[in-house]
Amino acid sequence: MDELTGFQRDLLYVIAGKDRPSGQEILDDINEYIDQPVTHGRLYPNLDSLVEKELIEKGELDRRTNYYALTPKGRRELQQRQEWVNRYVDV
Repeated sequence: MDELTGFQRDLLYVIAGKDRPSGQEILDDINEYIDQPVTHGRLYPNLDSLVEKELIEKGELDRRTNYYALTPKGRRELQQRQEWVNRYVDV
């Protein structure tokens, strides 16, 4: 997880909180959180990078729409990250 950007970690959290979201659903959620609008040109290369790192999987919902889901590796890494954050942040 330490080699990921903050944006990529945010994407993992969004994907973890949804059931196989499409790229557009991820984009809508991340744009609610980030001040500057995220473009497709920023989103999809980062999603592809997470696929390459085997943290998420990409599949087809239909011929035009892909979904994204955490892999077991992605879930483990996100859980370890959250445990680390919880040691330092008591909200």
